[in-house]
Amino acid sequence: MHHAMIMAGGSGTRLWPMSRGGRPKQMVPLVHGRSLLWHAAERLEGLVPKPNRWICTGESHRSLILDDIKGFDSKQIIGEPCPRDTLNAVALTAAILHQQDPAAVFAVLTADHLITPQETFAACIKTGFALVEESPSRMVTFGIEPTFPATGFGYVELGEPITGHEPASKTIRFVEKPGEATAREYVESGRFKWNSGMFVFSAAGFLEALSQFAPDSADGMAKIAQAWGTPSQEDVLGSVYPELPKISVDYAIMEPASHDDEIEVCTVPMDVQWLDVGSWTAAGETIEPDGDGNRSFGPSCHLDSQRVISMSEDSEHLITTIGCEDLVIVHTPKATLVCPADRVQEVKTLHGMLDEEWQ
Repeated sequence: MHHAMIMAGGSGTRLWPMSRGGRPKQMVPLVHGRSLLWHAAERLEGLVPKPNRWICTGESHRSLILDDIKGFDSKQIIGEPCPRDTLNAVALTAAILHQQDPAAVFAVLTADHLITPQETFAACIKTGFALVEESPSRMVTFGIEPTFPATGFGYVELGEPITGHEPASKTIRFVEKPGEATAREYVESGRFKWNSGMFVFSAAGFLEALSQFAPDSADGMAKIAQAWGTPSQEDVLGSVYPELPKISVDYAIMEPASHDDEIEVCTVPMDVQWLDVGSWTAAGETIEPDGDGNRSFGPSCHLDSQRVISMSEDSEHLITTIGCEDLVIVHTPKATLVCPADRVQEVKTLHGMLDEEWQ
């Protein structure tokens, strides 16, 4: 049976102050008045049956998600007692699904990307399902065509095509966030794609790989799975999960698996428009610019200003500028951010300097 899980556990500190502890970035209505998670959930239409759709997120966000995303039952929210990175979010999902359906094949999808067109995205995910159904030990990732030598994304190197599933290819290796010169070489070679952070696994195959490459997490998940659906479920989850090693699925599973002769790691090229909404400049790209390149969410007025991104949660608060260039302004009732557009990545550093009440 096909399933799909959206990972929605990120904190999104680079999108502070709209993204805050009680409402992380995937739940902020940034795009056409809807949250990134809402858009991610919409992409599941036509892919998997509604009962087989899951969201893995912080337990504290359960009610917020149920208010935002209609059509999900509380049982379809997999609540983490604390964040332990992507390996454990995927492993927890695999353990739960394997208990319900030993033959489960599931897609792992992201909550912080905008992806179009839907038809191409869906076709690629279906190819991923077919690859894993044909060989349950396979692990599938999806590669995005690089448009510039990004140093903030991981890369996958493509090998030989997989007969019957072209243009899917064998994966030679994963490279996490290379330097600029190396990233340029990758883009120019034509052999590399951006690692999308999306995958398809069989639940049984993933748990077997977990035992091989991350035994500490595997032992913890076995305890959680044994208690799942029993009166001790929450107690066991709350005591075991916070102690699991905090590591990404790329580092813990995909990289070592790509060098293991017994596991075939595949990459499906995904020829889509893909926007990682991980900064205020990226969020600005979702807004149509005016004639001077200014992009505004909420009331604004700009005089002789160019390429200003202004964002306001308050429909009764007007943001104005005079003679500004390449500036980001974000206003919320709690805090206001002003910074040069070329320094938006430092918002995360700023966030770390703040007292908890302002985070």
